[in-house]
Amino acid sequence: MSQTTHTRILQVAAYIEAHAEQALPLEHLAQKAALSDFHFQRQFKELMGITPKQFQNAIRIQKLRQALRDGRQVLDAIYEAGFGSSSRVYEQLSASVGVTPSELRQSGKGLQIYFTLRHTDFGYLLMAATHRGVCNVQFGESFTALVSQLHEEFPQAELLPTPAEMESELDKWMQALERHLQQGGPQPQVPIELFGTAFQIKVWQFLSRIPAGQSRTYKQVAQAIGAPNSHRAVANACGANRVGVLIPCHRVLRGDGSLGGYRWGEQRKRQLLELEQAGGR
Repeated sequence: MSQTTHTRILQVAAYIEAHAEQALPLEHLAQKAALSDFHFQRQFKELMGITPKQFQNAIRIQKLRQALRDGRQVLDAIYEAGFGSSSRVYEQLSASVGVTPSELRQSGKGLQIYFTLRHTDFGYLLMAATHRGVCNVQFGESFTALVSQLHEEFPQAELLPTPAEMESELDKWMQALERHLQQGGPQPQVPIELFGTAFQIKVWQFLSRIPAGQSRTYKQVAQAIGAPNSHRAVANACGANRVGVLIPCHRVLRGDGSLGGYRWGEQRKRQLLELEQAGGR
């Protein structure tokens, strides 16, 4: 696949993500990539691992999941996500993820999550993990608020005491993060379990490669991942990041050099950047 085609496919993927609730005929998407329908479908699947339609449905399912988690009525959430009928979405969900919309309201069902809490110079800090890696790092104003937020993220997951076989690992990961928050310096190397769309994960993976003490603009990130016109989608992916610091979305700035938004507050973003810049000297 040529670099030009690679870039165009990623641009179309970002377009699908931004317009997932709309009807997006294959020929319309292929035109955006300047490819025939056949070659676009093949090249998209080669790069993304799924077809354009499967990718669009995955985005719709994610939107549906979020709406249901926010308490929206099932039928309202179905239509707002772009599904034309309830029967269509039940068929799609059964085929793709094996659950119904009602079950999707039970976000995190079947997931076991372990967590630990600390107090740092940046405020109260929670780290949560599955057996596969860290899935949540949040700053908050109190331990109670952090645990409540974790419940909101995964309302039907089992939040469990850390088992003996995992306690040392989770504690080691938290200690690595604490050292980084105290001293700046190298990025902690811990396993991370990411929950997101293909585009979001591509953004987060790139962010993880930005060295501590450096920053990029949203536009630079978009260019680096081969989707130069997708800086707004990059900003949205940063905002959706639920693994603070370990996925360093705080290292992404606006084009004019200003901080831009940050899920955990602009003051924390400024402090993190200053700490990392000082730690690299």
